[in-house]
Amino acid sequence: MWRLLKNLSRDFAIRAVTPVTCRSVELAETNRLFAGGAAHPEGPDVRREARRACSVGANVRDAACYVCWAFARAYEPPELKPFVTEIASALLITTVFDRNVNCRRAASAAFQENVGRQGTFPHGIDILTAADYFAVGNLNNCYLTISIYIASFPEYTRPLIDHLVTRKVNHWHGAIRELATQALHNLTPKAPDYMAKTVLPQLLPMATGLDMHGRHGAILACAEITHALSKLTAETNRPVTDVLSPASVEGLKVIHQKLFDRQQYRGFGGELMRPAVCALIEKLSLSQMPFKDDPVISGWQWLIDDSLKSLHLFSSAARQNIKEAAVLALAALCQQYYQAGPGVAEPHMQELLVSQYIAALKSPEVLTRCGCSLALGSLPRFMLQNKLQQVLDGLQSACTVFKKEVSFTEARKDATRAIAQVCTTVGVSAQGSVDAVLCADNVSQVYCALLDCLSDYTTDSRGDVGAWVREAAMSSLMEVTLLVVSSDPELLSPDLHQPAVPHIPHREELLSIFPTEDADFLNWNAPSQAFPHITRLLGLQQYQYHTLLGLTVSVGGLTETTVLFSAQSLFDHLRGIQQDRPTLEQFGATLLRIFRDHLRNDRVSIPLLKMVDQMLANGCFDIFTGEDDHPFCVELLALCKEEIKKSKDVQKLRSSVTVFCGLIQFQGEVRKKVLFQLLLLLCHPFPVIRKATASQMYEMLLTYDDVIDPAVMDDVMTLLSDANWEEDLSIVRAHRNQLCDWLGVQRPAILSKSPAQ
Repeated sequence: MWRLLKNLSRDFAIRAVTPVTCRSVELAETNRLFAGGAAHPEGPDVRREARRACSVGANVRDAACYVCWAFARAYEPPELKPFVTEIASALLITTVFDRNVNCRRAASAAFQENVGRQGTFPHGIDILTAADYFAVGNLNNCYLTISIYIASFPEYTRPLIDHLVTRKVNHWHGAIRELATQALHNLTPKAPDYMAKTVLPQLLPMATGLDMHGRHGAILACAEITHALSKLTAETNRPVTDVLSPASVEGLKVIHQKLFDRQQYRGFGGELMRPAVCALIEKLSLSQMPFKDDPVISGWQWLIDDSLKSLHLFSSAARQNIKEAAVLALAALCQQYYQAGPGVAEPHMQELLVSQYIAALKSPEVLTRCGCSLALGSLPRFMLQNKLQQVLDGLQSACTVFKKEVSFTEARKDATRAIAQVCTTVGVSAQGSVDAVLCADNVSQVYCALLDCLSDYTTDSRGDVGAWVREAAMSSLMEVTLLVVSSDPELLSPDLHQPAVPHIPHREELLSIFPTEDADFLNWNAPSQAFPHITRLLGLQQYQYHTLLGLTVSVGGLTETTVLFSAQSLFDHLRGIQQDRPTLEQFGATLLRIFRDHLRNDRVSIPLLKMVDQMLANGCFDIFTGEDDHPFCVELLALCKEEIKKSKDVQKLRSSVTVFCGLIQFQGEVRKKVLFQLLLLLCHPFPVIRKATASQMYEMLLTYDDVIDPAVMDDVMTLLSDANWEEDLSIVRAHRNQLCDWLGVQRPAILSKSPAQ
């Protein structure tokens, strides 16, 4: 608390500085307050000291910017000239690198004021155009774009680099450290010699130092700078070692071993060190460092494998970073160091890696399966030669839903993605070998695996987690299909797709429904935009079944906006075909087929019951109600009865009651069968179902007053409304039997253990 008060007092003191008392000493001291000068003699550098989720020095830096803004008005240009370069550099450093947006904007405003009033700030007008008040609002833009432009002016190149190295690479906030290292990568072409001879040797001791944050940032910075230098030397066909000293090369090589010896890959520190060193492995591999056959390669491989197999030991926030970094490192490492010759893998490494990753696809740890699936997907082509069929078999098994592994959803998602990655890597050749390329003998296996993933509707406490697999399958199908079509379209036979690709049925109609020019503007996340297009597919026979299946889950779903717009679009379509009897009958047949195919599949059957209820209430099948015992009504009633047979799902039972009440509008013997089902439910073991049935029947008889004899209407309505349907079953059964007599329906026989009595 005392330190915060001291900072606030410093804030007020800086703002109270008057132009008359400011001289050279005060100018230099104020400049150091935000430019990263020496620490305050009283203790730690409070300008950047972390306090939970913030740094308490932001108010001081903001005040220092205010003082610099005042300098522009208080001093004549000749008096300020000796300090122009230092002040300009400090202001620009704060403008692009400060974590606090208010400080960045304050520094930008102060720089603008000095440029306008002093006229001596180097390249002021050009810089202001790129670093104005609004441009500096985006931190990524500041670090990765604006800073690079400013560094193109020699006066500011080294100050920007030095600030990143001394203040931001070891920053307490992880996002700032990562941005700083990416900025150093982009700044390397501006001063390659300085980076190679000064900055990199300065960072290497930090990369194995005691400060965890400094170690993390320095490792990433070493990786980025080395990679940037390698790209520069590649332009002149030179190795990167031409610009790196032997000491720097050795320092980069020993980073992993030093961390391993100190056991710094464990615990919380390991969550930072593992992805950082994996990034180092990736960048050094891409930089073609001369480490082939060096023992360090086996150490790197151990780190990658151990990280992929130990993801469950780390926090959920770190897992994704570790997994992604390890997979990228593996791909680069294999490409650079595991080739015996051009395009030929070292046999022992190929056998070792592919076999161990395939075996890990059966691990009891779901995250291990995830990592190893993506590892297989990242392998270069020469590593998959002669092993492709094994890899595809393993991935297909990993993305299949087994009863005892139904919860391994993340693993199935990553295995699905890996299948597409592997296919893209090996390419297509119709007459090729199944162990080398995607060909006529294995293309059906790939499509069957991906199409099966579209049926993954696994749910758990997180909701519809199967959606992750379905989304991955759709993306993978698109990638594989585009790959095959661009190489050998004849591999796609009609039995792989319904409809067949590339010969798509109703192609012109589809293009009119989904115009190419609207592809970039249609917001699929907005139900109001998506469903009017989707429901038009109901008019195309080949797509009607699956479109209606999807609409069933939407119309009978839980999300209000989805239900509203999907139902509205569906009913608009049905109103358009009301007078077209053959088309309406075809629609009804498709609806019944969906019901039959998904009988007792609660994911579909419960929403379907809700959707059918809405259809009946909106008169969508009025054209059938004039006929006695129309086949649509008869089969729908039979399917509803079968769906709720021995069911104890209250939601399903209540939905079936509303459907039965809607079916009462149909003529013939089917009406008595509907009444019989409702009267059975009046004596259901669940009191809530009995009460709901009585209430729904009351509303039904008010709506359809021709259902029963008017002479008994009042008695029936009175009994339905006044009786306590939650009483003991012996009392409720007497009420029910009385209703049977009035309605002319046979009394249900009492059967032992029957849930409907």
